[in-house]
Amino acid sequence: MNILGIESSCDETSVAIISNEYLTANLISSQDFHSKYGGVVPELSSRAHLQIVIPLVKDALKKSGLNLNDIDVICSTAGPGLIGALLVGLTFAKGLSFSLKKPFIAVNHIEGHLYSGFLMEDKPEFPFLGIVVSGGHTLLLLVESFTKIKKLGSTVDDAAGEAFDKVAKMLGLGYPGGPNIQKAAAEGNPEKIKFPIAELKEPYNFSFSGLKTSVLRYIQNNFDGSKNIPEQDLNDIAASFQNAVVRALSRNTVRALNNFEVNSISLAGGVAANKAIQEEMTKVAAKFNKKIVIPRAEFCGDNAAMIAFRGLKLFEAGYTSNLSYSPFPGLSKKHFV
Repeated sequence: MNILGIESSCDETSVAIISNEYLTANLISSQDFHSKYGGVVPELSSRAHLQIVIPLVKDALKKSGLNLNDIDVICSTAGPGLIGALLVGLTFAKGLSFSLKKPFIAVNHIEGHLYSGFLMEDKPEFPFLGIVVSGGHTLLLLVESFTKIKKLGSTVDDAAGEAFDKVAKMLGLGYPGGPNIQKAAAEGNPEKIKFPIAELKEPYNFSFSGLKTSVLRYIQNNFDGSKNIPEQDLNDIAASFQNAVVRALSRNTVRALNNFEVNSISLAGGVAANKAIQEEMTKVAAKFNKKIVIPRAEFCGDNAAMIAFRGLKLFEAGYTSNLSYSPFPGLSKKHFV
């Protein structure tokens, strides 16, 4: 069984192949040029996907020692994501499926992240508590199987990754914000500023909009613009902001662990690569005597390996997609209970 996965939801084009349940290729082309614009430009992202998707497919096949006719199932991200970017990978995958007469599977991007821990040697054990922290989503999920997911909570406004990007822009640290905030925070005092954590009616939901605004007000009240923040103060702001995000994620995770019986914890998504978040979640897991699985950096960000794996498990469960399948803007409801 050879599974081809394509990911093009935002600013990474990725192609992966899983052959007989082994990952034989996971190629990722990142669009670094967006940094000069301070964020992803959707039109430019779509054009870049168009230019690189075919060369990546050819290289993935070559690396895997396969021909195109050897592929048994073709998968691609179908959302959520940037509509133009999604259409590139999705349309290409459907075209391959039609021409090769092979099954096509549309994969939910968030479900791809959720199960990315299974790409590691030490895998999550069902049921597990899934924490997906990415640029566009922050979710707390109870995962009972490959086809049964219960959403416990999500962000009601900004996602954690979005807050990282916006705060980095306030501090003049550039895009992408996550790595730059982490670097500055390493030299700062996380206890210097007590930024707030939102208290919401729903105990497992998140809100980072107020935190983002608190950082902005702090900068406005104490400094005249990002260019006038002394380096140590900037580092302290970054560290205190990051600490607030970590505490918010940790608090809701602890609440869930106190109320649901799980065998493991899986931390996933692009922001899961943050060292402070990883360290805190590892401590939480140890406190509750639970195994924690955190994917390697290449599997935290957007990648086609997680799409191919998710497609494989859906195919094994009897799911395929119609070639008229269109991109969707948010979470699919098929596997959520």
